[in-house]
Amino acid sequence: MTTDIHARQGDGPGGETVGQGHDSGDTPVLVRAALALEHTEALDPAVEALEPLAESLVAHDGMRRVLHGRVLGHALHPLLTDLPIGAWTSAAILDLTKSSPAAARRLIGVGILSALPTAVTGWAEWTTTQGGAKRVGVVHAGANSAALVLYTGSWLARRRGHHGVGVAISLAAVAAVSAGGYLGAHLALARKVATHHPAFDAEPPAQA
Repeated sequence: MTTDIHARQGDGPGGETVGQGHDSGDTPVLVRAALALEHTEALDPAVEALEPLAESLVAHDGMRRVLHGRVLGHALHPLLTDLPIGAWTSAAILDLTKSSPAAARRLIGVGILSALPTAVTGWAEWTTTQGGAKRVGVVHAGANSAALVLYTGSWLARRRGHHGVGVAISLAAVAAVSAGGYLGAHLALARKVATHHPAFDAEPPAQA
């Protein structure tokens, strides 16, 4: 990695972990699940198989700078995730309110197209991780890939006139993208996985 952009991983702001000191009985189920994934060694073969492919995305310095969001000063991936998630959420609202099937199909299509560059930037971020975060990243990517496959199937079903089938497939896709989103938030917020410009390492100004 170049010296003008860093990868940061930690426990929380200032090294403090939210909820620190609570016993395991107070730990939410989803938190326990994320921590379990971090310790799942069965994911290591998948990590080892995918590492060379992901590393090839950032092998060229120019491409690495683009995918890591050097111009922005921080990771590009979180910004791009808003596009497919926003489009698919909007489509779900139209489906649930039984409004404009054509618009819902178009929104699903937008989500599918925007998911591709989003995934590429995600793999680029994944190359900066290690240990448990790499394992969680694989599951995060798997959930999002499942969502992409399901949404593609939904779009095709709708295009062929099978709107009800398309809606049903979309509901399954919502579950997959929600799981992927939770794990992505775990990586970005709990584990601080994010490339950033070193200028951000300085302490922010004290509040008056």
